[in-house]
Amino acid sequence: MIKIGLLGHGVVGTGVVDVISNKAQQLFEQTGETVEIKSILVRHDYDVDYKEKFVYDFADILADEEISIVVEAIGGTDPAYKYVKSALEAGKSVVTSNKELVAKHGFELMNIAEEKNINFIFEAAVGGAIPVIHGVRNCLKANKVNSIAGILNGTTNYILTKMIDEKQSFDVALKAAQELGYAEADPSADVDGIDTCRKICILADIVFGNHILPENVHTEGIRNVRIEDVDILKTVGGAIKLLGVAKRTEDDRLLIMTAPHVVFNQGILFAANDVFNAAQLETDNAGLMAFYGRGAGSLPTASAVVNDIVECICSEGTLYPAWGDEKPEAVADYKSVPMQFYVNVKDNAEKVKTVFENSDIVCTAEETAFITEKITENRLTEKLNGFTVNSVLRVL
Repeated sequence: MIKIGLLGHGVVGTGVVDVISNKAQQLFEQTGETVEIKSILVRHDYDVDYKEKFVYDFADILADEEISIVVEAIGGTDPAYKYVKSALEAGKSVVTSNKELVAKHGFELMNIAEEKNINFIFEAAVGGAIPVIHGVRNCLKANKVNSIAGILNGTTNYILTKMIDEKQSFDVALKAAQELGYAEADPSADVDGIDTCRKICILADIVFGNHILPENVHTEGIRNVRIEDVDILKTVGGAIKLLGVAKRTEDDRLLIMTAPHVVFNQGILFAANDVFNAAQLETDNAGLMAFYGRGAGSLPTASAVVNDIVECICSEGTLYPAWGDEKPEAVADYKSVPMQFYVNVKDNAEKVKTVFENSDIVCTAEETAFITEKITENRLTEKLNGFTVNSVLRVL
């Protein structure tokens, strides 16, 4: 019998309880073991029929030799980091959906797991139910991944979908997201790109092999996305999506950022709407690969957590070897890497064409909107000197 200690009884924690209870026979068939949640760490009581499993001190789980796997569903880093590190040091494998914990402390925690020949795994931390980490780690071993671009936050994708489909302003769409429970009362982590940044850092860590700290990644959110640009781009088959992007540059360094991007009407990133997530990988041998599905929610996230539990049970050692330590010199200055931009200015099209000779004009009404040729952001800033700029967006 495999006994589990569950930390937290919120959205993810209750989902894990439900999935393990409802899929007990299936889990036995897959692992040859009965999987049981023995203890659940809570801060206060809940009126559920399994409250005899509640404990109120993490020390009770840490000291329980019958518990071999700890599932962390608290969120944040305090006290999650302390609990997870202690569990690993005690020889217990850990499964988590906590992207902040993995993005900030994954390098250290994976090294501890590797030293102990146990597991610290976290499929649910990126994309909820979407098995993007599993796909990258296990299905692309004959490939070099050159780029990743992902819609990794359902809340912001819902807001942008409302802006595109129903011509809602950002403020109106945000309010709707809050009323439906997609966005928190304080939506900063979502709409300011913080959540997406953490997730793209985790994917970049895995794919490119270096520990990338979120605080060192250029991050923009969607608060400044204008409905005028949404409408203009819609007429030419474009949409604005908040993307986490990581790709190899020509000199084999890493460009990584989180920002609103323009995507055009082809591929999964354009098609992914509402609260759905999507990730697109470009590889040298397999070509373009895509992952799509629900990126959040109790049962979708819990399904990924329980899958990781099965992986732990069936493994004969560490599944996720630690990636390399941080190498700041391997990360490119995002302003020096050529890319295309969507630019909207108050100036007329004639002036635009004089300065941006190879641009593609997409709107010449009250505002002039155009898409540049590939250019660095530093050079773009120089060329826009003398223009009255309404907005600038990167083009994927």
